[in-house]
Amino acid sequence: MPACPVLGPRLSVFPLPAAPAHALRWLCGALLAGAALLGMQPAQAGLAEIRQAGTLKVAVYKGLPPFSSTTGSEYAGIDVALAKALGKELGLSVALMPFDADENMSDDLRAMVWRGHYLGYGPADVMLHVPVDRAFMRENDKVLIFAPYYRETFVLVQDRERVPAVRSLEDLAGQPTGAAAGSAGANALLSGAGGALRDKVKIYPEADVALQTLFAGEIAAAMVTRAQYENALKASGQSAGRYAATDISAPLLPPRGWTVGMAVKAGERELADALEKALNAIRGNGELARIFAGYGVSMQAP
Repeated sequence: MPACPVLGPRLSVFPLPAAPAHALRWLCGALLAGAALLGMQPAQAGLAEIRQAGTLKVAVYKGLPPFSSTTGSEYAGIDVALAKALGKELGLSVALMPFDADENMSDDLRAMVWRGHYLGYGPADVMLHVPVDRAFMRENDKVLIFAPYYRETFVLVQDRERVPAVRSLEDLAGQPTGAAAGSAGANALLSGAGGALRDKVKIYPEADVALQTLFAGEIAAAMVTRAQYENALKASGQSAGRYAATDISAPLLPPRGWTVGMAVKAGERELADALEKALNAIRGNGELARIFAGYGVSMQAP
């Protein structure tokens, strides 16, 4: 599949085809099966083939700021910058394969790591932002998950002028709060304090919208990830002294957050080792911390 115009040096993007009607899916599958019977090589390759081609195909999520999202016509974010840094360390150009999240992470791994999309998009050589969790890894034995590089956590961001201190969700009683639709943060607020907060919880399409509403003074607090808050704070130019990000314990929130790393197809140990070595190199020389700092995000060790 040809790449679209280059987005900066040594970085290109594979366009994801628009989804067709369900009636065409059988045709797509038949075409892919026919290609396999004709001996066509898969899009995914081992380390030797990747080095020979000179390009590393990296799957990144669409719409996951500050890790990966569109800025104008270009993709940017922490994971995009990380992909470029890994490619540079390996002496390879990088082709991004942005994709929309499916119903669950296992579906994403199937489409972008070990099998490919039914339209023929993917698989990539490596996927970023994959949970590094033992139970999840056991459930997905067709991929190799490795190289954790960040720990995600939910935080309650409160406006100190309206809520000076928060020790638990009960302290938000009577205050308007917000979170992104479908997020664990939204579920935590809706169920928090025995449901006493529910009538004051506002649900927004994205975490960034909830934070903009908080900065505008329309709500008193928002439940978002630490990275989302820190990036939005940097972008808005708001004073950090007015807001506090508090780690809150709630039944529907992961108690210590979750670690994210990379995934390659099971059996591609040589590729995984090369990528992990490259990650260790950019971590050791400070490049990884600089990538996070460039987006206003503090480096949370996995």
